[in-house]
Amino acid sequence: MNPIMWKPEPEAMQSALVWAFKDRFAAKLGTDLADWDALWQASVDHPAAFWQAVWEDGGVIFETPYREVLRHPERMPGAIWFEGARLNFARNLLRRDDATPAIIAAGEDGRRTELSWQDLQARVAALEAELAEAGVGVGDRVAGIVANIPEAVIAMLATASLGATWSSCSPDFGVQGILDRFGQIEPKVLIAVDGYHYAGKRLDIRAKLAEVAQALAGLERVIVHRYLDAAADLAAIPKAKPWDEIPLDAAARPRFTAVPFDQPLYVLYSSGTTGKPKAIVHGTGGVLLQHLKEHRLHGDLKPGERLFYFTTCGWMMWNWLVSGLACEATLVLFDGSPFHPGPERLFELAAQQGINVFGTSAKYIDAVKKSGYRPKAHVDLKDLRAILSTGSPLLPESFDFVYDAIKDDLLLGSISGGTDIVSCFVLNSPLLPVRRGEIQCRGLGMAVDVWDDTGRPLRGQKGELVCTKPFPVMPVGFWNDPTGQRYHNAYFSRFSGVWWHGDYAELTEGGGLIIHGRSDAVLNPGGVRIGTAEIYRQVEQIDEVLEALCVGQNWEGDVRVVLFVRLRPGQELDEALIDRIKRRIRDNTTPRHVPARIVQVSDVPRTLSGKIVELAVRDVIHGRDVKNTEALANPEALDQFRNLPELGG
Repeated sequence: MNPIMWKPEPEAMQSALVWAFKDRFAAKLGTDLADWDALWQASVDHPAAFWQAVWEDGGVIFETPYREVLRHPERMPGAIWFEGARLNFARNLLRRDDATPAIIAAGEDGRRTELSWQDLQARVAALEAELAEAGVGVGDRVAGIVANIPEAVIAMLATASLGATWSSCSPDFGVQGILDRFGQIEPKVLIAVDGYHYAGKRLDIRAKLAEVAQALAGLERVIVHRYLDAAADLAAIPKAKPWDEIPLDAAARPRFTAVPFDQPLYVLYSSGTTGKPKAIVHGTGGVLLQHLKEHRLHGDLKPGERLFYFTTCGWMMWNWLVSGLACEATLVLFDGSPFHPGPERLFELAAQQGINVFGTSAKYIDAVKKSGYRPKAHVDLKDLRAILSTGSPLLPESFDFVYDAIKDDLLLGSISGGTDIVSCFVLNSPLLPVRRGEIQCRGLGMAVDVWDDTGRPLRGQKGELVCTKPFPVMPVGFWNDPTGQRYHNAYFSRFSGVWWHGDYAELTEGGGLIIHGRSDAVLNPGGVRIGTAEIYRQVEQIDEVLEALCVGQNWEGDVRVVLFVRLRPGQELDEALIDRIKRRIRDNTTPRHVPARIVQVSDVPRTLSGKIVELAVRDVIHGRDVKNTEALANPEALDQFRNLPELGG
């Protein structure tokens, strides 16, 4: 059993929000729930009672009550949650209307913005009126190309207040990457920044916005926040209107249109492994309940506490972060490079702003460790009580670093879930110890298990992470998937009636979990999910490249992207061509898509039907046996991927 690195004090456990919830839930069931394990078991054994208790505990604000908590619990997918309920997501996040801070925002350029709850209410009302004037209503889509700044939160809340659907990406996306996403959902309004700051650079995206706006069908208006330059000329952007021209009335408040429980709230996007990214639709009530549960019961987030997560608006952790408002917490936002001017940047922010919960990626923690910076020697983190990490598995050595170099008295919560559920399957608990290299627990109400390929539960062995019972934050579906077939194929084709998540995982002897990486072809460098199809689309437009294959290589505790290219006869992969390939990928997708290594090969393995086999190549470069080689048209092509010197450093 892995050693304990931290454990909560008894008085802290008893003052945690989940402790009182446990007792109330036990009374509801007429039983005794002695500890966390008993609570988790009861939550999956009695799902209707549990999620009803979450609704009550979170004080969900609704217009019309539900008639039934759970119908068709045997169907997965197909269960119906909180039938008849009508509510508004933004109303549940904008619970306060006072002068205390709702959002504190900092940028790498030194600017700092603070909005009170009153300010936030008024600004949401102003943008809501503007969107309504543009024709936005229930079911319409509003898309954002936005930095992690207050305006992004305001835009989402204004959209949700109208019962419309929000979808966002970060401003470093290329034109094609944006259109592959927003082109599917055809937003009525696009909200964007004119540029952003990163690593000391000012990056103007107005030309990109003009191209995107020209290409999006059905676009009625482009609202541009002049974030980079208050006097920026927007004339070249079709249908553009400066955000600062929208009238602001400090006394105005949003209207909050009530919608059904499953009304689409967010559209997030898969990695695009086999084509354009799948547009995953998440429902209003499911997101609200799941985030209330995770923030309150797992995170013990209380009114007035300060919640921070280093994220962009293209990662689901931004959506998760914003829901902290429903707990009446203050959001702390940061836009820019976390290492500009140095590794101290975010820890100085944590000390200055009194951050209580600090969220980031496993890759960031590792990068700080490698930099040699030891935060506790330089800043006072007296208010910090928890660090959360996700995006990729947190290495045991990173647990050591956090407790040795950051703070020895805090909860280190390694958490894991995904865009697919805009939340977590496995995460932290204020009632459990932290063991080195382990995630503390399975999510309450989430019937998570680890199975072998035959569907047999495993303990202490690696297997497939599954969820065996329905839960409210399962996607409503995929956009433009009328029969639900693509949705079914994505999660339920491996095990009938059971959610298959595509993670290799292990349930430990002590009840914790270890995630060992992805079991599918999705790339995950630095915790950012990347689809190979997005890379192929760019690489194969380069004349010298006939074919490409992209995989993730486990490297120094993370994953790095490796691109293999088959070139035209007589062509050689020189530095000039490598640079051109990388530049093409960077300009049309994001910097995160750029491969760490590009290697020339003479052939690419494929199935009998002509599909390239990424998983087989990934197994070969990691020294694993390849299963089912008889399904390959050219299995001999795998030989050239063994022991490649280019992948050793």
